[in-house]
Amino acid sequence: MKLQINHQSKIPLHVQVEELLRKLIESPEYSNGKFLPKEVELANRLGVSRNTLRQATNKLEYEGLLTRKKGVGTTVAQKAMSTGLDHWYSFSEEMLEQGIQVENLELKVEKVKADEKVARFFHIPLHRSVLKLSRLRGTAGEHFVYFESYFHPRIGLKEDADFSGPLYKLLERDYSVLVVRSSEHISARLAGPLAKKLQIDAHAPILFRERYVYDPGDRPIEYNLGYYRADKFTYSIDIKRP
Repeated sequence: MKLQINHQSKIPLHVQVEELLRKLIESPEYSNGKFLPKEVELANRLGVSRNTLRQATNKLEYEGLLTRKKGVGTTVAQKAMSTGLDHWYSFSEEMLEQGIQVENLELKVEKVKADEKVARFFHIPLHRSVLKLSRLRGTAGEHFVYFESYFHPRIGLKEDADFSGPLYKLLERDYSVLVVRSSEHISARLAGPLAKKLQIDAHAPILFRERYVYDPGDRPIEYNLGYYRADKFTYSIDIKRP
């Protein structure tokens, strides 16, 4: 990409530099974690002062587009994935919309005894056997999120079901269970014992999401726990004024 600005233009130099850097950030050459040219080198190539350059980079750093480390350099910030309340029905399809092909890095299906929280939500006796699905999702190189799902025994979900695709499509197609509503609780916590699965430090923050899922008759279907890497995800909510 050609690094050049118009010194004869009426547009302020720092604005031109900012727009140039935005284009640079989006280019394949510098996207997702690549180092930008050094500050002195970039200022000389553009024919601007380091203060002018810094004025532009400070703004982009504030917006979260650049990451600056003293003595190391300035890199393009890695894009955080976003998950939203309007896409709760399919994590894999939501990620695919963002151009990210996720897969099950670990998958475990087992029968467990319902604890007090699961039993209360499902309205079943304590310690009744329920199906539990655990999935570590991500790509071959990165671990993104760890899910634990518990299913109401009424569904009849089998341990040998095909869990490779979208979960709620499986429930509708093979078990005639239609999922229409979820109630969400989101909080922050430390990774702790999940650090190894998520490939982060035990003291690193994660997003914890508790989800209660219902069918058209408002009957409980699934109790789901999601543990998201905070450095990889933002949880977005779109609110409109009535």
